[in-house]
Amino acid sequence: MTTDASDGGPGAPPTVHSLHVLAEHVLGAGLYAATGHIGLQVVPGGFATPAAAEAQLGGRFAIVGGSLAIIRPDGSHDRSPVTTVADAATFFGVVAGMPPSVYRPATELVLDVALEVDPDVAERVGVWFVLGDEALERFASAHAGDDPGGRTLWPEHFDLGLAMAEVNYGVSPGDELHVEPYLYVGPWTPRAGAFWNEPFGASVPASAVTSIDDALAFFTEGHARAAESA
Repeated sequence: MTTDASDGGPGAPPTVHSLHVLAEHVLGAGLYAATGHIGLQVVPGGFATPAAAEAQLGGRFAIVGGSLAIIRPDGSHDRSPVTTVADAATFFGVVAGMPPSVYRPATELVLDVALEVDPDVAERVGVWFVLGDEALERFASAHAGDDPGGRTLWPEHFDLGLAMAEVNYGVSPGDELHVEPYLYVGPWTPRAGAFWNEPFGASVPASAVTSIDDALAFFTEGHARAAESA
């Protein structure tokens, strides 16, 4: 991502921070070791390694509803509760820790400290990501001629987004500056005007987004505002 609109670091809500740690130091690290890539994807109830990496990983590594899950190509799955990073790495059969040669990790790697994950909060995060993912899919389809990038959940900032015409469009579960989940539009070049209510661009909180249509409307307005003030 070009703008740092989201970073579920230590100041983020506890469950969001724990999910960020798992995305970065377990799923992302395991995916990178197997494929050289770090981008995750949204799945119903949470997030996972991409389907394209199933062969290398023996399935999809996922965090769903606050639990660890291995979703196998035949539809079977194994599940385990979240305890520590070390236990999660053992469950997935990976070495914990995003290599600093890939990028400077946003969260600290602590292997044996209990991760705080409230299942209800984790479920709401999953629902929010699914809503945002569907809105971004519709938005990208409506602007296919502008060559939108693929929808990716980046473990570094723990947000879902795509880039199009030097503007990022994304979905965050919350971070150290935003306790509430939010959507954002982040132009690579700053814009001026009432719409742009963040240092990185514009955001709208989840409390103002009740449907996929609401999210799509925000991204669509952001696209128009970015174009008119470019």
